[in-house]
Amino acid sequence: MQTVATKNAPAAIGPYSQAVRAGNLLFTSGQVCLRPDGALVEGDVSVQTRQVFANLDAVLQAAGAHRGNVAKCTVYLADMGDFAAMNAVYAEYFGEHRPARSTVEVARLPKDARVEIDMIAVLA
Repeated sequence: MQTVATKNAPAAIGPYSQAVRAGNLLFTSGQVCLRPDGALVEGDVSVQTRQVFANLDAVLQAAGAHRGNVAKCTVYLADMGDFAAMNAVYAEYFGEHRPARSTVEVARLPKDARVEIDMIAVLA
């Protein structure tokens, strides 16, 4: 296994990696709406989801991957009432690509973010 790290996404805030490559699979850690410098992005779930995807793009790129390689996402929402707004950004992000997805409401997210997303991608 290989760890993947980039300065173009926030550093891990605990004892974990931004992503791990295992064979031809890439497992990203969950990303919240932190900028690469660690500052929290303020705003509604749409604004936060855009930052989450910017972070995930950076991690995918560091591993030599892109959105089209993503096979599965898990979305964690602090409030399922934010689903439609998150889903609109999600649909824009992936376009015609349709990875498998789970979406769950959770009691609380790191830094009190409204959304966290992790991915599994298939690498060449």
